[in-house]
Amino acid sequence: MMKKKRLSASKASLVLFLCQMISALDVPLDSKLLEELSQPPTITQQSPKDYIVDPRENIVIQCEAKGKPPPSFSWTRNGTHFDIDKDAQVTMKPNSGTLVINIMNGGKAEAYEGIYQCTARNERGAAISNNIVIRPSRSPLWTKEKLEPHQVREGDSLVLHCRPPVGLPPPIIFWMDNAFQRLPQSERVSQGLNGDLYFSNVQPEDTREDYICYARFNHTQTIQQKQPISVKVFSMDSLNDTIAANLSDTDIYGAKPVTEKQPILLTPTGSTSTKVELRGSVLLLECIAAGLPTPGIHWIKEGGELPANRTFFENFKKTLKIIDVSEADSGNYKCIARNILGSAYHVISVTVKAAPYWITAPRNLVLSPGEDGTLICRANGNPKPNISWLANGVPIAIAPEDPSRKVDGDTIIFSHVQERSSAVYQCNASNEYGYLLANAFVNVLAEPPRILTPANKLYQVIADSPALLDCAYFGSPKPEIEWFKGVKGSILRGNEYVFHDNGTLEIPVAQKDSTGTYTCVARNELGKIQNEVQLEVKDPTMIIKQPEYKVIQRYGQVSFECIIKHDSTLLATVTWLKDNDELPDDERFLVGKDNLTIMNVTDKDDGTYTCIVNTTLDSVSASAVLTVVAAPPTPAIIYARPNPPFDLELTGQLERSVELSWIPGDENNSPITSFVIEYEDGLHEPGVWHYQTEVPGTQTTVQLKLSPYVNYSFRVIAVNEIGRSQPSEPSEQYLTKSANPDENPSNVQGIGSEPDNLVITWEPLKGFQSNGPGLQYKVSWRQKDVDDEWTSVIVANVSKYIVSGTPTFVPYEIKVQALNDLGYAPEPSEVIGHSGEDLPMVAPGNVQVHVINSTLAKVHWDPVPLKTVRGHLQGYKVYYWKVQSLSRRSRRHVEKKILTFRGNKTFGMLPGLEPYSSYKLNVRVVNGKGEGPASPDKVFKTPEGVPSSPSFLKITNPTLDSLTLEWGSPTHPNGVLTSYVLKFQPINNTHELGPLVEIRIPANESSLILKNLNYSTRYKFYFNAQTSVGSGSQITEEAVTIMDEAGILRPAVGAGKGYSETLFATSPVMHTVRPTFYKVQPLYPRIRNVTTAAAETYANISWEYEGPDHANFYVEYGVAGSKEDWKKEIVNGSRSFFVLKGLTPGTAYKVRVGAEGLSGFRSSEDVFETGPAMASRQVDIATQGWFIGLMCAVALLILILLIVCFIRRNKGGKYPVKEKEDAHADPEIQPMKEDDGTFGEYRLFSFVSSAPF
Repeated sequence: MMKKKRLSASKASLVLFLCQMISALDVPLDSKLLEELSQPPTITQQSPKDYIVDPRENIVIQCEAKGKPPPSFSWTRNGTHFDIDKDAQVTMKPNSGTLVINIMNGGKAEAYEGIYQCTARNERGAAISNNIVIRPSRSPLWTKEKLEPHQVREGDSLVLHCRPPVGLPPPIIFWMDNAFQRLPQSERVSQGLNGDLYFSNVQPEDTREDYICYARFNHTQTIQQKQPISVKVFSMDSLNDTIAANLSDTDIYGAKPVTEKQPILLTPTGSTSTKVELRGSVLLLECIAAGLPTPGIHWIKEGGELPANRTFFENFKKTLKIIDVSEADSGNYKCIARNILGSAYHVISVTVKAAPYWITAPRNLVLSPGEDGTLICRANGNPKPNISWLANGVPIAIAPEDPSRKVDGDTIIFSHVQERSSAVYQCNASNEYGYLLANAFVNVLAEPPRILTPANKLYQVIADSPALLDCAYFGSPKPEIEWFKGVKGSILRGNEYVFHDNGTLEIPVAQKDSTGTYTCVARNELGKIQNEVQLEVKDPTMIIKQPEYKVIQRYGQVSFECIIKHDSTLLATVTWLKDNDELPDDERFLVGKDNLTIMNVTDKDDGTYTCIVNTTLDSVSASAVLTVVAAPPTPAIIYARPNPPFDLELTGQLERSVELSWIPGDENNSPITSFVIEYEDGLHEPGVWHYQTEVPGTQTTVQLKLSPYVNYSFRVIAVNEIGRSQPSEPSEQYLTKSANPDENPSNVQGIGSEPDNLVITWEPLKGFQSNGPGLQYKVSWRQKDVDDEWTSVIVANVSKYIVSGTPTFVPYEIKVQALNDLGYAPEPSEVIGHSGEDLPMVAPGNVQVHVINSTLAKVHWDPVPLKTVRGHLQGYKVYYWKVQSLSRRSRRHVEKKILTFRGNKTFGMLPGLEPYSSYKLNVRVVNGKGEGPASPDKVFKTPEGVPSSPSFLKITNPTLDSLTLEWGSPTHPNGVLTSYVLKFQPINNTHELGPLVEIRIPANESSLILKNLNYSTRYKFYFNAQTSVGSGSQITEEAVTIMDEAGILRPAVGAGKGYSETLFATSPVMHTVRPTFYKVQPLYPRIRNVTTAAAETYANISWEYEGPDHANFYVEYGVAGSKEDWKKEIVNGSRSFFVLKGLTPGTAYKVRVGAEGLSGFRSSEDVFETGPAMASRQVDIATQGWFIGLMCAVALLILILLIVCFIRRNKGGKYPVKEKEDAHADPEIQPMKEDDGTFGEYRLFSFVSSAPF
């Protein structure tokens, strides 16, 4: 039976018009096919519902549509037909429904206010646009008013009202002073949502006469200014002075000191208020309080929590902002203002309503004659929206009847449609807060089969890989697809083929005999068509001789080989990489046909070299490491640096140049290669020397270019191969005249620090670049692509200027020009900057996960609209974490992992997953401000994998003819265990392996007795676990049956470390019991009895070794308890001792001994401690009188003893101490010898480890 499965989105060659109905046709987006098929109109572009236009510019009302035949267009205005031919100011673009109303040549925008709707019509139906409300923008002037000065006492509250003119759209409000500097705001002074400026308490520094409210109308790019407001704050000290001047000495006078006040709310007033907000919009709640000290504001939601990830606090926590509100955000929000004297609160009851939003929008239907289908229109809102249907723009109740159509509320049911049933239907969902309008057509087509895949298309694949042969088709009714191999071959069936719904034939594992011609046949009741394609299966590319690891001495030559084999019909290219990057551009690297040669090797050539072979169908690679070691050193010849130059002289002084000459100092046996000239600016940076230029060592005169307004001094430094001389003595000073600046600041940038500002920065000119006194900067900016005038301001010698009140993330043209008291620098170049970024608004949608294998998955998502990023798109972050293992059903601590995908990528790979586990993930968009909201968590599961090796294998209870095996289940089953596989074979005295026996054991067993074995025979065992996917890695062990019952060996057992071998199964009988434990003698080498003897800075390590001869040992050590890597020392020869030197006194160390070439073969760890450091004295005792006297006394005593010994020897006597030493010699008390030195007396600490490996 044929297999059918759907192609993934990445492989799909057909894009659907509609996938709502199973019976609906799939129409491929083939340009030639679409030109031939009839199609009702579809609106592709239209102006927004609420369209505010600039009254100074022409009005363009967009309406674009597609269809076959091309549609014609008509308009209504305020519900009646709009005859554009009767209005000379209105034209319609050719082949389009877009209207252009000519305002710039005499028309008035106010005359064209109204509600417009576009209709696109052809012979198959009519589509309509939204109702487009046209309104010209308005930016009225501020009304004239007389503003009285505000006189207020220190500590009182104050509100400065803005009351801007009502505009369309509403203006943006900000407060500035006469110098166009934004007024600083804080917890005490801030601007409210209504534009008023609130003072929680006034201070003397608030006194000023230029509080100015500005209203910016963005649509017309105009700014209106209110009259300046004057504020005078009377402090208590000045008030007391005023009172004192008007009272006699006998009067009691004096104003009270500033009184602290408990909080009261300035806005909103009262204790409660209400607010209605629409679903999906931004909820802004505000509380501003008066009081002294300044109250702090705290927000809570009664009976609930503020929504996480959507709640923000602005304006020093006086404004609560909740984005993307939903019905769940309805409730009572309480703001609390608190200082040390008390608190005040206000409760805002929030109700969230909703304009209509789609649950299921109607989708286009493409049907065959006689088929059935449905159009579904489902929307929600608060209140519940009303659903109404139209047919070709006419209410369906009065539209021409269609017997195949039946309306059932939000659904239209079509039964047994005919070609005359084609039409465009409109669904309107509306409530008091808005409406939704959607067009969906029903297109009934009768078409014979067509095959869209080009004839005789050639497909080429590599052997043993999948082959996909396309047969893209279309027909109505939907054709049936059959495949044949060859022109007259039989129809293809069977498990070796996969037949996809889109007509593609898949050969999962293509072989060389799969090469040939394949025929695709498509048929329906209207006809039949066929197409042939060709398949060629190529041999895979292989590297038959790979590059090998090389060690080379510095300055030597090395060569890596890379010999390849590939299909003779494919062109192979070989590329070499170093450390996964291109080879250095160096003539020492010679790339041949089959090799890479490096001449004159240096230390920087150390690294990994990779040979990559590419054909048009496949790619293979192989790598090798190059290690560069030092060459034998050569004796260095010592030279000296030159002496400094002297006798510096300035001649030929001009405004912009001067000539400097000098006499060189002694070269000191190394020729002078160059002279470096430096200068000091005594006017701007005295004492700081700067690089001016460098000239060859044969030159002693140089013409120097100078800058204006600099007091120059020069000095010269001589350079040879050894180094630089000391600087010469400075020359005489030379002051140049002032001039205009020659250059403008560099590194001009515009980057917003907040969503509503633009921070313009630059690198200021250095002192000598100013060319004169009075250095300043002219900063200019204007919004890009808006045709706005430049705004400019002149600032002092600073490096930054902040433009406030900007829209979020808008491009600006910026330039910064230098000027001084003599004039301006040349006109500067413009740079593009952006106002401040804000956090992204929406999460990526349509997150899909495709599990590739048990450890790898691919995640897809739809990109977020760029306008919602609100900043520079940096990429997407995927958060994913393991929920649980499907085999153990046990949860664990969730450790989230994060992968970042740069740029506008819409997919990524998730590596390192654990097999047979459940995972969750979500995706977030990232800009320069941070991360946006997370997408809903997506759950996916990984399939089973092969298990790890069993945790241990023990062989016990040896007898004459049997052994008992016990084992532990795998640490990582990676699925459901199906069985264990045991393989074993005897080993004779010459280490030859006998026949292999295999046993398959149920997964619930943990032990086995092997019987009928040969006595006194060594056996090798291989053991692994299996899941339904396959076999895991195996562990190995060896054991020996005994000669007789009395020969049971001493206990010692270990689990083999294991390695993988490919074996084939047999099926002997097995016996499982609960055995008694007898350990089998180990048959592998071991190191035991590691002993350490430690002094202050060194330790002697010794050990015992059992195993093959000629083992190369190494010693590893490190500080006990530290997480640092082990340090490794190689032992020369096969000695069983080693001295560790350079240790730290009074420190605990860990140590272990291993043998090279034996994987995992090392001793157990031992711990020792070095002796404490001996205290050192700060006084040299050799200069002390008492020490000199003591030494003289000791010398005299030794001289007397020598004389006595000499006399006794001449008399034939024996020294009594010597007799005792000769009689009681202790062989243990001997100095310790070592190949590399002798140990004398020291304090030692011994630790003995006898645990076997």
